[in-house]
Amino acid sequence: MNTPLQTLRKQLKQQRLALSKNQQQHMSSLAIQRLQRSVPFRSAKNIAIYLPVRGEIDPSQLPKFGRAGQQFYLPVLSLYKQHGLVFVRWNKRTRFRLNQYQIPEPIIRYSQLKSARKLDLVVMPLLAFDPAGSRLGMGGGYYDRSFAFKMRSEQIRKPTLLGIAYQFQQVESLPRQPWDVPLDAIATDTQLTKFPLVR
Repeated sequence: MNTPLQTLRKQLKQQRLALSKNQQQHMSSLAIQRLQRSVPFRSAKNIAIYLPVRGEIDPSQLPKFGRAGQQFYLPVLSLYKQHGLVFVRWNKRTRFRLNQYQIPEPIIRYSQLKSARKLDLVVMPLLAFDPAGSRLGMGGGYYDRSFAFKMRSEQIRKPTLLGIAYQFQQVESLPRQPWDVPLDAIATDTQLTKFPLVR
């Protein structure tokens, strides 16, 4: 029997996939415009984004709006930290492979690695979010494990964790487990919202 979260995941996946390519591109563009004008983006030097799959909002155009000195990174499933992520700098020379989920990710070059703690801004994919900043991902816990250190102290402000999604992915409320790392902000096709500091 499906749990409520499994049902919600299925519904939102279907809703994303039902969007036409033009709709996806248009709404992604609106969300990117809001994000690239925001203080977290303009003030960040080391920025992690992701390559979209299965109808996700597409942040891959963000580097076009980058300022001098900004560097962009993509997540890679870590070989050494169970269910965690490492981040590899993305540039024209980056080569890719498919990971275990058939998602393209950079081939690791150790000279291009950046730890999660050294990032300034992380643009995160999600399936759902709520007005308190709770995030529902795909269920693997990779981002939660990678940024669990932010939960240990209110003094740890970086990196800023910013979700990016379609506005229809907002739900009234999501359950939050002790290990769930909340978002600091969300950018959608209709608004950019900062969440109160809740740890």
